[in-house]
Amino acid sequence: MAFISFLGRVLFVSVFVLSAYQEFNEFGVDGGRAAKSLRPKFNVFTKHVATHTGFEVPHVEMKSLVLGAIILKGVGSLLFTFGSSLGAFFLLLHQAIEIPILYDFYNHDVDKKEFVELFFKFTQGLALLGALLFFIGMKNSMRRRSPKKKAPKVKTT
Repeated sequence: MAFISFLGRVLFVSVFVLSAYQEFNEFGVDGGRAAKSLRPKFNVFTKHVATHTGFEVPHVEMKSLVLGAIILKGVGSLLFTFGSSLGAFFLLLHQAIEIPILYDFYNHDVDKKEFVELFFKFTQGLALLGALLFFIGMKNSMRRRSPKKKAPKVKTT
């Protein structure tokens, strides 16, 4: 059973590992293609947050955001593969930040093709987030096994 659990975690993190590997290879000096495609979405997200909450999001370098995402995905995947809740928290943090920024279906009309594609990807991200929450919940609900002390045998003469 332990091998099946390990295999499931490996397959689960393969999405994150492949994504981090691709972003790392394209990183370059300016953050690569990921930073270029993230900039307009991040600007829309910050304007959306500012209009609805009144909170001004500070300026952030896209290169730093992409590097942070690579680190969260890489370290989180490695730790999660070996059953660590900390790795699950790292991946959970990554997903919680990435989902509303990248998959901004709420900025598109329902009739448009972009809405359907973004909403589909948004729900896939929520499914990954739910799986991580399930893992954390199961990990925390398992009883810690303590070695049972055997009752001393009574000697008869």
